[in-house]
Amino acid sequence: MEVKIIKSSFNLFTETEKHRMIKEYLATGCTKRFIWKKYTGKDEEHGQLTRWMREFGYSEGNSSRNSNLEANIFMTKKKTKLELEEDSFESLQLKNRIKELEKQLKDAELKAIAFSTMVDIAEKEFKIPIRKKFNTKP
Repeated sequence: MEVKIIKSSFNLFTETEKHRMIKEYLATGCTKRFIWKKYTGKDEEHGQLTRWMREFGYSEGNSSRNSNLEANIFMTKKKTKLELEEDSFESLQLKNRIKELEKQLKDAELKAIAFSTMVDIAEKEFKIPIRKKFNTKP
């Protein structure tokens, strides 16, 4: 089964296609130039396979390292789902914390108003100054 994917530019390859090209290069022992020509129809690959290998963590000397494309894709998707779940959980926690703090702020404002009103009433009834004057020396 020979798969030919001919693209006009190396930027148009999907990650799956890049992995497929790298795996074939590592498994078959063919030259990078041969693999590049097979998939693109161009003679020169200008080190693109090597860049992709570095990007995805492949090693020319050790073809078993990260060579399982399905495992790489699964782990990437799994990590993304876990990150999304953590982000949504953290955002939910933060929203709950904001609600709690807003409630505490409202309660504190009500207490401050109640305290101020109580002091005003006490000053009027007992005719004594309770609040400290700011211009007096200690």
